[in-house]
Amino acid sequence: MDSNYIESYNDLQVHQLMLLDSARNQAYRQAVFDNKDFIQGKIVLDIGCGTGILSVFCAQAGAAKVYGVEASGINEIAKNIVKENKFENIIEIINSRIEDVTLPSKVDIIISEWMGFYLFHEGMLKSILEARDKFLKPEGVMFPESATLFAAPISVPSYFEKWSDIDGVSMNTFGEKIRIEASKIPVISAIEPDCILSDPEIVTWIDLKEITQEELKLMEAEHLVVCNKSGKYQGICLRFSCTFAKYKDKDLY
Repeated sequence: MDSNYIESYNDLQVHQLMLLDSARNQAYRQAVFDNKDFIQGKIVLDIGCGTGILSVFCAQAGAAKVYGVEASGINEIAKNIVKENKFENIIEIINSRIEDVTLPSKVDIIISEWMGFYLFHEGMLKSILEARDKFLKPEGVMFPESATLFAAPISVPSYFEKWSDIDGVSMNTFGEKIRIEASKIPVISAIEPDCILSDPEIVTWIDLKEITQEELKLMEAEHLVVCNKSGKYQGICLRFSCTFAKYKDKDLY
């Protein structure tokens, strides 16, 4: 992880947005507590733990030890959150890049919310895989265990065509500049269902336990779809989903 990426997570507003994202929090909480029987007594590594919410979930579910690794200055708040929830004897917050961490033993579980916009934007996956190869027991598990990236063509006239009349002033020159920038840097925006011109197609699927660094570097995709509704093609909408398995019914050991 580079220094600029790490520094960005010193911003409290970044963590405020994540903590107020109830759907995100509940997805992880449910994944943890659905596997409560499996997590009990296990060693967990939380990579990029931020304020420590996922570490606390794991401690609440009965983990014997949780290592929360956070490279940014937010780690000090995470330490206080651990104390606030009375898990000092279980959760250890480590202020370090995961690449520089040394642990006393291998771990049973790696948990992380590494996904960025269009899944790969934050560039954190490389660090997750390095940590997996270094710290995860052969029979260990990843939370989440897999991720899927979807794509669909879209028509978004409200974004591309609204510049001809901004309160009575034509701003098409500005709109053209916006479109040029959008061709270089993906636009982060919610897309209305009516704007999507076809059913989403799977671009790629990754198994977090098995994918290698080399496979990640060589990953390529071609996107060919058939539109099932009319509209002006103005871009591609990318979205992703993640899967958390239920391990409590599996004999992994």
